[in-house]
Amino acid sequence: MRYIYPQQSEVSHAQRKRSMAQEPQLVWFTGLSGSGKSTLALRLEHYLFHQGYKVYLLDGDNVRNGLNKDLGFSDQDRKENLRRVGEVAKLMLDAGLVVLCAFISPYEEERNLVKKIAGEGRVTEVFVDCALEVCEQRDTKGLYVKARSGHIPHFTSISAPYQPPSAPDMVLQTEAEPVEACVEKLVRHVEPLLRIQGLPQAVCKG
Repeated sequence: MRYIYPQQSEVSHAQRKRSMAQEPQLVWFTGLSGSGKSTLALRLEHYLFHQGYKVYLLDGDNVRNGLNKDLGFSDQDRKENLRRVGEVAKLMLDAGLVVLCAFISPYEEERNLVKKIAGEGRVTEVFVDCALEVCEQRDTKGLYVKARSGHIPHFTSISAPYQPPSAPDMVLQTEAEPVEACVEKLVRHVEPLLRIQGLPQAVCKG
């Protein structure tokens, strides 16, 4: 854009990684409402934090309560919601953090946009797979009941579609496995991605 001149930091990406003693990574949880995205993201954040990693969780409801409270749930607003989240996550990655994001993110196009914004090799996509009927049985927020009665328009899987990821990095089936088993799988997959090659594990963990 005209008259906009981005400033380049004098602190390099390599310096930030060394200071943080970790490899920045965005772990993106996608799935239906009630599938267990936030639960798993919270558990992973808790584990990583207590292992010494510098980690932060961006959750869909929290973001819409502040940064994106001006947006609705139309297709265009959903896309803008995730674009903003992607830009925030990128800044956090550039700062050297590990970022966890739990968003329904129903469309492949939107998830690919986030990957493009964040940068190649910096995103791990986790599909939290759970049947609609199971998600409805959980319905801890009462959203499905409201959606079925027409009080929530554009609700994913009821009046709006959900496109499962075509090639996720991980699939966690929360209707078939307990939370603890899913968290263990997450840790085994994600933690090695956060270690800087050549740096002792003890240093990486702080």
